[in-house]
Amino acid sequence: MGNRNVNKTLQGALILSVAAFIAKLLSAVYRVPFQNMVGNTGFYVYQQVYPLYGIGMTFALSGLPVFISKLIAEAPDLPSQQQVARQVYRWVWGLALVMFGGLMLGADVIARGMGDRQLAPLIQMVAWMFLFMPDLSVSRGYHQGQFQMLPTARSQVVEQLVRVVVILVAAAWAIHHQWSVYRMGTWALSGGTIAAVAALAVLPGWRQRSVATGKRVAHVGRRLLIEGGTLCLLTAMMVLLQLVDSFTVKNGLVAGGMGDLAAKSLKGVYDRAQPLVQLGLVVAVAFATSLLPALAEAQHQHRPKAFKQLTTTMMHIALVIATAAAAGLISLMPWINRLLFGDEQGSGMLGVYMLSIILATLIQTYNSVLQSKNAYRLTVVALMVGLLVKAVVNHWAVRNFGASGASWLTVLSLVVMFLVIWYGSPNELRDGIWSRPFIRKLLGCTILMVAGVRFTAMLLAFWWPAIMTGRLAAGGALLITIPVGVLLFLGLALSWQLLTVREWLAVPHAKAVLRLWQKISQHGGK
Repeated sequence: MGNRNVNKTLQGALILSVAAFIAKLLSAVYRVPFQNMVGNTGFYVYQQVYPLYGIGMTFALSGLPVFISKLIAEAPDLPSQQQVARQVYRWVWGLALVMFGGLMLGADVIARGMGDRQLAPLIQMVAWMFLFMPDLSVSRGYHQGQFQMLPTARSQVVEQLVRVVVILVAAAWAIHHQWSVYRMGTWALSGGTIAAVAALAVLPGWRQRSVATGKRVAHVGRRLLIEGGTLCLLTAMMVLLQLVDSFTVKNGLVAGGMGDLAAKSLKGVYDRAQPLVQLGLVVAVAFATSLLPALAEAQHQHRPKAFKQLTTTMMHIALVIATAAAAGLISLMPWINRLLFGDEQGSGMLGVYMLSIILATLIQTYNSVLQSKNAYRLTVVALMVGLLVKAVVNHWAVRNFGASGASWLTVLSLVVMFLVIWYGSPNELRDGIWSRPFIRKLLGCTILMVAGVRFTAMLLAFWWPAIMTGRLAAGGALLITIPVGVLLFLGLALSWQLLTVREWLAVPHAKAVLRLWQKISQHGGK
């Protein structure tokens, strides 16, 4: 019976991981055509209000369902599970009404705080999504708690697909009918509410009338606030940093002497970083957290040696992928910027922002490890301290150093969060992960990869001058330089044994790469 539950959990975790990957990928990719359609100012309008939606989505999509599933799984029988779900449902409805009312009544105040009173209707549009949060989060959490992961996975993918379609259709319609960017933004943000309705339509209900009333569970509200709130905050880490930017970047640029329209346009350029960072994070975190079920099993079965080994493997894989992705994006940023967004504006500040991929990946992976040990307090303290640094210093940094100041402050805030977690975590989570040979090899692989990519780019620019100006030519150049970078990094990582064989085998499809490398090595040795 125990093995069956473990297998069910592992299978369910895989299904949820795949669905979450698809949902996050969709959430990152749609921003590129959307920005191309509506321009920098249109993108600014949408991105100013997006963090408010992002927080709600985090609550309904991942944070609360994970906590609720834990409560449901702890309940001994079906009547108790139903009772837990009913209690949580009432509490979440209270939270949803507070957030709905706060956004509806406070829209003008929030818009003025963001430095743009015309954003008020967009904020009110986002508020409607919160009314669907109780049903979405409790339904998902209830089914996950019963080890039924398909309903949640299906609803996640449907929700993101519908939202992306609504956003892109709203943008196309707005361009055709020459709407203002604010009217366009309001309709684009309605996608969140429409998508929530679609997600609910494919979710089976959780109420069962024939079930007897179970015993009332104590302290549900307190646990929802502490444990559930913690999970939601940590999942929304990057969105919360974006929310600080919404209140400080445009205002800081204006305070620094920039005109209102120019500040809106530059904030739109700054927001180009979001889909790129999200893509980097999706890939790095997906690879690393594929080991989470095994980690939870090792913790549950009290196998400290296996737990430490898996933790080291997770951190190494996360750091390698995140570092390679960030370094690649930074070195190719002008071309990536031109291909995706039509020009090279802001490439420097976007390059700085890419460093956050490494830090955010490490924080999220560390958080996953600490969560498997039911340790929440440390990461919450780290998050609060980092957010405080960003909130206090960001306006000053933007006023004095332009939008680049906001990029550096995001990186600095993440550094602060990571250091708090690092110094506060137990020794077994630090030993072995940050060994000097590993760090030296990783730095060597990264520096040589960047040098190889830059050299290839220089050769291409010499032989093919069009890549310095043309958008499609930039795409062609990337088709050459990206494989060069990947092969160079992979070859160096394998020849220098950056990861152990055990660590390589933990990466999906790495077995085929290892076999190929073995053949190449044997052939080269002859």
